[in-house]
Amino acid sequence: MSDIKPLCDRVRQIAYDIHVYHGHGHLEKVYENALANRLRKAGLAFEQQHPIKVYDEDGTVIGDYYADLLIEGQLIIELKTAKSLAPEHDAQILGYLKSSRLEHGLLINFGSYKFEMRKFAWTEGFRRELNEIRVYSE
Repeated sequence: MSDIKPLCDRVRQIAYDIHVYHGHGHLEKVYENALANRLRKAGLAFEQQHPIKVYDEDGTVIGDYYADLLIEGQLIIELKTAKSLAPEHDAQILGYLKSSRLEHGLLINFGSYKFEMRKFAWTEGFRRELNEIRVYSE
């Protein structure tokens, strides 16, 4: 699946269906397994706890992080079971996208009464904007 929008739409619907059926209150691993099960049934290629190389700015591999799910080799899924999504969750997935050099990610929270999902895109334009912003601290 080359176009990211239909892929994100499918994953969103699958995750929403899981939220409706299972509700909130389970451990993150339960939702990860449920999502994996339904992605498999939907015929999507994915890997659970997939190691993704983290690169420094010069291209040096400096470590690995394990994506909850990597779908179709292009979409990182980060799952949470929090009362609500917080800025640190946003920062986490943005850091994963930047360091892994992948462009698209979904942050999905199953811990709230209300279904929460956020889409993130780390594009070359966004990278340039961040490089132009200099933050200095003493």
